Order: sequence, then C-alpha cells, then structure tokens
Amino acid sequence: MPCCDSDDCPSSRASNSPRWRQALWMALAINAGFFLIEIVAGVAAGSVSLQADALDFLGDSANYAISLAVAGMALSWRARASLAKGATMAVFGLWILGSTAYNAFAGVVPDAPVMGVIGTCALAANVIVALMLYRFRDGDSNMRSVWICSRNDAIGNIAVMLAAFGVFGTGSGWPDLAVGAIMAALALSGSVQILRHALAELRHPEESVRQVPLQPAKGF
Repeated sequence: MPCCDSDDCPSSRASNSPRWRQALWMALAINAGFFLIEIVAGVAAGSVSLQADALDFLGDSANYAISLAVAGMALSWRARASLAKGATMAVFGLWILGSTAYNAFAGVVPDAPVMGVIGTCALAANVIVALMLYRFRDGDSNMRSVWICSRNDAIGNIAVMLAAFGVFGTGSGWPDLAVGAIMAALALSGSVQILRHALAELRHPEESVRQVPLQPAKGF
C-alpha cells in the first residue's frame, strides 16, 4: 500500500481513532494526578527516586497532551511531536543524573515506608496505563513513543519499590540513588529510540507504512 502524508492515510486514521484518543485522555488524567501525589510525597520523604518518578509523570502528562493535539494530523507533524517528546525524555534523564550525583554528596536517607507505599500505588497506575496503550505499541512513532514511556514508567515504579526495601534494610540512601541512575538510563534509552524513528519518518516517509516495530528499550 503506498504511503501518503495526509489525513486520508491509514496511519492518520489509526492515530485519530476514538479508542486511541480515549486511552490518551485516561492516561493523561492518571499521570497528572500521580504527579501531584508523588512530588509531594517525594519532597516529604527526601527520596530522589520518588521525585524523579513524579517528574516522569509530569513529562508523560505533557506527552499525552501533545499526542492528543496531533492525533489525526499528517505523518510529518506527528513525527515532529515525537521529536519533542524524545527531547523531553533526554532532558529528564540528564536531570535525574544530576540529581543523583547531588544527593550522593548530600547523604540524605529517604523515608522507606513512604517510598514503598507511594511506589506501589504508582506501579498500579502505570500498569493500568500500559495495558490501555499496549494495543498501540506497533503504530507510528508518536504511538510507539507513548507506549515506550508507559512501559518505562512501570519498570521505574518496580525499581522504586526495590529501592524502598533497600533503604529500609540498609539504612542507607544508596539504593534510592541507584534507582535514580536506572531511571535516567531508561529515559535516555527510550529517547534515543523515539528520536531515531521520528527522524526516519521525516527523512523517508515512504518507508513508514511498513511500521517496523521498535526494539525494546534497554533498562537494567
């Protein structure tokens, strides 16, 4: 089937389907709510991993809003939106690396019980979002970027919970710092995948209709 760059393309219709938009709206509401919960809890508990996860929720909320804005637009505009999302993930990853280094020197020991409870709730929320978006993981770069963000979030929440157990068992803040570094790696890995695919769509739109699936982002 020939590729096109108009609203009549099959990929354009898929990206503007009612199910896709409904899933995005639900994901946006969940992520915006948990950003507020985690940023307050993270600051109160002194946990860099919770604060990192909170900013991840905020970034995903912005990403879902962008995806809703460009859904149904031409492939070139959706690819440009993916470039913006990929750049956002890269900035997030670099910010976490900086925060991890700062907290390593500060020697703050976070509140493990708060980390565990909030991490568990956040994991449940992200699993729900990931399941909602799973069916769209093989779409265009815009759809795939949303799926990658949601999948990485769930992995990050598991890491936060493990860090809570580590902090509780050792009385040290290093497990929390390790999770911060892992989340940074996830964000940077995902951003490279999204940017690479979006650039390919802009340079060679005729090949995008093949929709070759992305390789899974490398975490830990």
